Formats: sequence, structure tokens, C-alpha cells
Amino acid sequence: MNKMKTFKRRFSLSVPRTETIEESLAEFTEQFNQLNNRKNEDMAQGRLHLSHLNRDIQTQPSSTSPLEGPSPTAVRYRNGNQRRFSMEDVSKRLSLPMDIRLPPEFLQKLEMESPEISKPLSRMSRRASLSDIGFGKIETYVKLEKLGEGTYATVFKGRSKLTKNLVALKEIRLEHEEGAPCTAIREVSLLKNLKHANIVTLHDIIHTKCSLTLVFEFLDSDLKQYLDNCGNLMSMHNVKIFMFQLLRGLSYCHQLKILHRDLKPQNLLINGKGELKLADFGLARAKSVPTKTYSNEVVTLWYRPPDVLLGSTEYSTPIDMWGVGCIHYEMVTGRPMFPGSTVKEELHLIFRTLGTPTEESWPGITSNEEFKAYNFTQYRAQPLINHAPRLDTEGIDLLMSLLLYEAKRRISAESALRHPYFTALGEQVHLLPESKCVTTAAWSSYILLPCFDCAGGSLNLPYFSLYKTHFSPSKN
Repeated sequence: MNKMKTFKRRFSLSVPRTETIEESLAEFTEQFNQLNNRKNEDMAQGRLHLSHLNRDIQTQPSSTSPLEGPSPTAVRYRNGNQRRFSMEDVSKRLSLPMDIRLPPEFLQKLEMESPEISKPLSRMSRRASLSDIGFGKIETYVKLEKLGEGTYATVFKGRSKLTKNLVALKEIRLEHEEGAPCTAIREVSLLKNLKHANIVTLHDIIHTKCSLTLVFEFLDSDLKQYLDNCGNLMSMHNVKIFMFQLLRGLSYCHQLKILHRDLKPQNLLINGKGELKLADFGLARAKSVPTKTYSNEVVTLWYRPPDVLLGSTEYSTPIDMWGVGCIHYEMVTGRPMFPGSTVKEELHLIFRTLGTPTEESWPGITSNEEFKAYNFTQYRAQPLINHAPRLDTEGIDLLMSLLLYEAKRRISAESALRHPYFTALGEQVHLLPESKCVTTAAWSSYILLPCFDCAGGSLNLPYFSLYKTHFSPSKN
């Protein structure tokens, strides 16, 4: 009982709301157990108000993944209007992922009870509804194989009995005294509100006495494995399309005032379609949470910016942009840019390449006590083209804009998306809705096609390259 109280208190304090743990986790597990009472109220009010749908969608199908097959199309309301609402409406109302195929028996129940779609469900009723479907229950998922293990969690490849899709099961052990790690609490509280094509989707949360299991969409590999598989020689076309997707997902986070704080190739997941998605938000932080300073013990050493290495605890979105620059370089060259083993060695590698900072390149640095204590050798900046000769002029300019010493001068994710480096992708990639990925948008000027121009021999994943297409803009 004490463990549960601690868990609930820590979860409530970790999010910028007044929700308890039960209320937060209920976003994924609520049901319609109050519908019968509300139906009587609805009938007293007269016809159901469905004006926001304003069209008959009797035969409109919902979008499903190729693995799922056809899904139920709509549910009939038993009232005078004989209106139907689509599966998309149901999914939005229940906060379901877009690829969820609801079982027919649940839809039949919904049809019989005729809930008013214009009214939002309470947390309790949504929790009851989703529990009926099978959410929040460990028996809904089958473990297939172990993918990896860390200090707090073990990740399994699994399959959902509900959708038949592959999933990733992140099983977090709950210690008797400590409860859930704060990283898990942060990951849940942030990811459940992040809905973007370039951010990994959190499908479900399963809370038991001994563990907290997070159910994610399954992706084939991460960027580090992808680089290893192609012999650390990635197609430059792929570098560009992966960079664009990374910046796109990060721009969405930054617009919501969320700092990832742990960008590295291992936390960028890739599927067989060439989609790249940000993952592992355990160190992420919402800037909306009131605090004067942040921890400087964030970001894996190789991707940590020099201001944080030198002890800065007052930072914002530029903390992520330095890591983007390091990842860009690593994709181009096949090797990490600053592989230091200690803070001092990391700073030394940075200064040796980019030049030891001065008041001109980094105002105020000469008065930084930690910087003065290290007494670094005075290096001159080296041309980045010498280190990354495969990059063109625009690519070098973008890289330099990301790797600036003064944090506030680093290019933002939103501005980087408009950098000339990405001009070849066409203007239409900037018009994609948040739910659409660049690589799956049929009306984009470019598509990713299999291209075995990388070293590596036998490959587990397809490799892609950009080719001009003749698709006309889709009407969908």
C-alpha cells in the first residue's frame, strides 16, 4: 500500500497537472460503464447532437495497417436521425492509436447503448470502456523474444492479440521501496500526449504489483544498428531524409515546450519503410513544469553540448540541437564526432575540432570557473569540410549552425527544417500533417526506394534512396 501511495504521489508531481496516477493512466484504460445512466439523460434532451460530423458516413472505412485487414466501418445510432459515426471518431473519443481495430463485439455494445458522441467521456467511463476491449491487461499481449535489458527495464518484442500487430513491451520493474523509476513516470506522462508521425507511439500501459509495462509500436531497428548494418557508409540521400524526420519530430516536441535531453542514434528508431521516430523520453522534461534550474547530468556524453558539460543548468531547446549536429556528422562519416570518455576529454575533443572558445565565439566563457580550471590548450577551428568531405556546401552550413558554442545562437529545429540543405525534398514535405510521415506520403515529390548502394553484404533492413516520382498530389 505504501509503495502504491509513493508511486501515485511521484507520478502526480512529475506532470504539470493536478491528476493522480489513476487519472493519468486512465487515458488508456477508460470504459463506458456510465453510459446507461447517461443514455436516459440523452433521450430526455431529444435528438443526439452530431452537427460536427454533418455528413452521412455509412460506408467510410477507417485506415488500418496492412497487417490488420479490413476493419469495422461504422456504428449505427438507434435514433430518429439514423446517423453513423466513423471508427476515426470512436478512436479520437477514446484516445486510441489510429491503427487500432476495435473488436466487433465492442462495436455492437456501443451501438446498443448509443452514447452521445458530442459529449466527452469521463475518465472513469473511458477506463471501463478500454478495459472491456482489452487495454491495460497483460494477457492481451504475447511476448515473442527479448530485445534488450537495462538497469530498470527489459524490452521484449511482442504481439497484440487485439490488433495482431507487433509491439515493443518495455517492462519496468517496481522496487518495493522506491516504486517506479522517475524516468518511467516522465516517459509515460509525456508520451501519452505526444502524437506525431516521427515520435514513437505509446499504445498501452499495464500496471501490476511487480511491474509497469509500456506498450509501444514496434520498429525494426535503431539508427546505430542501421549504421552498423550498412558498414557505417550510409547513402547521402538517406542522411538527408533521416535528418529531416529527426528535426520534424524534435520541432513538434519543442513547440510543446518539451526537451528530449537524450538524443543519440540508439534513441532514434527506424522501420522497414524508412520512417524515423524519436524514442526513450526517460530524460525528457517539460519546460512548463516550474523550476529555476535543470540537471546538467543529462544527455549521453558524446552528444552533450559544451555549455552543459561546463555545468550550465539553465538551458532550453538548444540543448537538443547540439546533439542533432553530432548525429548528422555521425550519419555522414560513420563515426561519432566527439567520443570522449570523461567530461574533460569530451571538451578537449570539441575544442580541438571547433577551436577553443573565446569571448568572440562564446561571450562570457572566459569568466566561467570550470572553463578556467581546465586550462585548455588554445586550438584554432578546423574547417568541417575536412572532417565530413561527403557533405555539400549547404550540409556544412547546417552542421556549423547546429554546433555553435553560444546556445542561443544555435539554429532551432523549426528553422533547420527550412534550411537550403533540404530544398531537394520539395516544398510539399512542409505541408504534411503531423500524423503523416515523409516516407509514406504518396503525394510527396520524392519517395524512398530500395537502394543497395551501401556496404554491408547481407542486410536485415532495406536501404533507401531518394528518387524523383511522377505522382500527382493525392486527393486523400
